[in-house]
Amino acid sequence: MGASLPPKEANHFKLIVRSYETKQYKKGLKAADTILKKFPDHGETLSMKGLILNCMDRKAEAYELVRLGLKNDLRSHVCWHVYGLLYRSDREYREAIKCYRNALRIDPDNIEILRDLSLLQAQMRDLTGFVETRQRLLSLKPNHRMNWIGFAVSHHLNSNASKAIEILEAYEGTLDDDYPPDNERCEHGEMLLYKISLLEECGSLDRALEELRRKEAKIVDKLAYKEQEVSLLLKLNRLEEAGGLYRALLLLNPDNYRYYEGLQKCVGLYSEKSQYSSDEIERLDALYKSLQQQYTGSSAAKRIPLDFLQEEKFREAAECYIRPLLTKGVPSLFSDLSPLYDQPGKADILEKLMLNLETSIKKTGGFPGSMEKEPPSTLLWALFFVAQHYDRRGQYDIALGKIDEAINHTPTVIDLYSVKSRILKHAGDLTAAAALADEARCMDLADRYINSECVKRMLQADQVTAAEKTAVLFTKDGDQHNNLYDMQCMWYELASGESYFRQGDLGRALKRFLAVEKHYADITEDQFDFHSYCLRKMTLRKYVEMLRFQDRLHSHSYFRKAACGAVRCYIKLFDSPPKSVTEEDEEMLKLAPSQKKKMRQKQRKAEARAKKEAQSKNEETNTSNVSKSGKRHAKAVDPDPHGEKLLQVEGPLMEATKYLKLLQKHSPDS
Repeated sequence: MGASLPPKEANHFKLIVRSYETKQYKKGLKAADTILKKFPDHGETLSMKGLILNCMDRKAEAYELVRLGLKNDLRSHVCWHVYGLLYRSDREYREAIKCYRNALRIDPDNIEILRDLSLLQAQMRDLTGFVETRQRLLSLKPNHRMNWIGFAVSHHLNSNASKAIEILEAYEGTLDDDYPPDNERCEHGEMLLYKISLLEECGSLDRALEELRRKEAKIVDKLAYKEQEVSLLLKLNRLEEAGGLYRALLLLNPDNYRYYEGLQKCVGLYSEKSQYSSDEIERLDALYKSLQQQYTGSSAAKRIPLDFLQEEKFREAAECYIRPLLTKGVPSLFSDLSPLYDQPGKADILEKLMLNLETSIKKTGGFPGSMEKEPPSTLLWALFFVAQHYDRRGQYDIALGKIDEAINHTPTVIDLYSVKSRILKHAGDLTAAAALADEARCMDLADRYINSECVKRMLQADQVTAAEKTAVLFTKDGDQHNNLYDMQCMWYELASGESYFRQGDLGRALKRFLAVEKHYADITEDQFDFHSYCLRKMTLRKYVEMLRFQDRLHSHSYFRKAACGAVRCYIKLFDSPPKSVTEEDEEMLKLAPSQKKKMRQKQRKAEARAKKEAQSKNEETNTSNVSKSGKRHAKAVDPDPHGEKLLQVEGPLMEATKYLKLLQKHSPDS
């Protein structure tokens, strides 16, 4: 770098590189200008100056300088590398890869360029290229741990787990017997667990278990060790050993449902569809009774039997589970039991049970068959449950009667108003539901969840302006609506988009739906920083899990809803295209003079109102964007706040097809 320069200017060039790496951009620019005074056509200096300007958000100048630098020195790997970095910063990954490859033709052994290329190949899932680049890095620097691990991971991602195991074993062969030192024990332990997970993936279960137990002393994460061991024992059908280990894990966490599921598999009493014979139900009941005695504080050991018990046994178990939770006052009790409503007959049993408990508390002040008096709040939570029960069954009048009774009993409990709002929504009275949700919100202005629930109800009632004002109460000061976008508040954008669509405001609806799509693009981009971080920190199992999650990211329900919403908008836009200015003028000509005058007045008022709102928003933004030091932090102004430009698309059906193809690819069963 800077080799064609005299010694003094070469030192200045090194200063430019150092200033870029340490983010001292003004210092770097000064050094670049010093060189360019004497050598105005020096390609590498022009490129580095462009790279620094790019970091200072002067992109147009940056591209101009980098292209000029490249034109002046096409045989410089630095110029090509910098051009690639510019494309990478703009997420033009394919173009960046081309630039890196051109740089490597000039300097094939440049470690830095090879590393940058490997990150882009992982991002773009060019797995064959990723394997080749990681192999090249390892051959150039075999004493670097990260190169061994990167080469192994590249083969794993390229569906060659057996080769990845060979590479990790070769790497272990280079280590001393007393490795790792204390400061690297966690990273080395993670690498060993990753290797064992690869052996499990390849089907070498005996070898994986042997390796796991042999390396136990070097694995720091003991919980992960035990979970990996019990998984292997279960797959090897060594059920007695696995059962003992699951019981040991339950001592650590008696509310982990996966441990109970594993224990059921060990005793041969597990069904994915939860369909059991009467004999199996009896054996399961006996198992969970013993577990309840062993893990007395476990809620899961009492809750799981409700899924498989039937009739009278179910009623008894449900009553034992519900009573203490009503006394304690657990608002989420109904949410906990709501999956039981999908099983035939159980909703009827719960209804009789709860009505019996409610009646007993009203008459005697306690539960049936109990001499102890319950606190007054127990009746409140019983009514709360019963109201939600009738709401679930579609009996809204009875549900409203019960929730009103609970509100009369204790008018200060916010959850009662939230549930009443939900019942009204289900009953179809959206305006009343929004008003009641707002009443609940006003009872606790510091509760973000209740605020969000209120916003949701307002949007369902198409009260978008009120919803926005309520939502921004929990955002930072300044450009408040943009804060919701910056926070990737997708539930709000989807609900707001649906409301605008119902009101026929396609521009704003489309803007909200496309904002959600943009969030998913950002989430995809966010994985980029983890390609090097995870290899460095050796969080390899989670890294591979994250990459696989990213590959199915667009099957998530929020993306599906946004894509479907955008498709509906484009279809409606095709069916009813917006009127052009000429058509509007023609319609105005047909009107009577008095009507024209009224129409123009309306237009002028609307324009004045919009202008005033924009000015007040700008003033708020300017005030809030002044820091303590007095510097203003300029924020990008949205050039199309109402989505009017989005409606000017030439082919709405082409745009709709683009999203339909994404849905077909990622959510074919929806």
